[in-house]
Amino acid sequence: MTTIVAVRKNGYAAIAADSLTSWGNIKESAVHVVNHEKILAYKENYIGFTGSSANKLVFEHWLTNTRSKPKFDSVQNIFDSWLSFHQVLKSEYFIREYDEENDPFESSRMNLLIANPSGIFSVGVLRTVLEYNTFTAFGSGFEVSLGAMRVLYDDESLSAESVARKTIEIAAEFDDGTALPMHCYTVKLR
Repeated sequence: MTTIVAVRKNGYAAIAADSLTSWGNIKESAVHVVNHEKILAYKENYIGFTGSSANKLVFEHWLTNTRSKPKFDSVQNIFDSWLSFHQVLKSEYFIREYDEENDPFESSRMNLLIANPSGIFSVGVLRTVLEYNTFTAFGSGFEVSLGAMRVLYDDESLSAESVARKTIEIAAEFDDGTALPMHCYTVKLR
């Protein structure tokens, strides 16, 4: 399971994620799994993944090997990059191509959050790209996280990083698919 949050506040963007890996009803904590980090650093970007643990590996492999270096600094650039990635998901990484009958598009099978100097963004399974002014969350603990961030965000004494960190701590306390330790990164906004 996974909980990832992104916060934009007072000229900074922060992204934080828990470290729990699970297989069905089996939980493997960071004590047991060396590569438990769910956030990938790429240039000025921090990209957090939900879904299969393979998602981060596949995406990192694609970033390393693609000739056209993708950009993640705007909704349109992220969308264009994701279209290219989806093509490769099908042809080189063997993504399963079944979809729900009512889905308007083929799924990329992963959600992710991006924090970079341009802001905070999400990419959904159907390649919907959204930019956020305040905060958002994905993963098993997203409901707890959204409630926590709503309460914490208006506290002037808390930075974007503090809100993100406290939110993951709260999610780890109340969501059975979220566990500490966490990883958190902050960038200054342009």
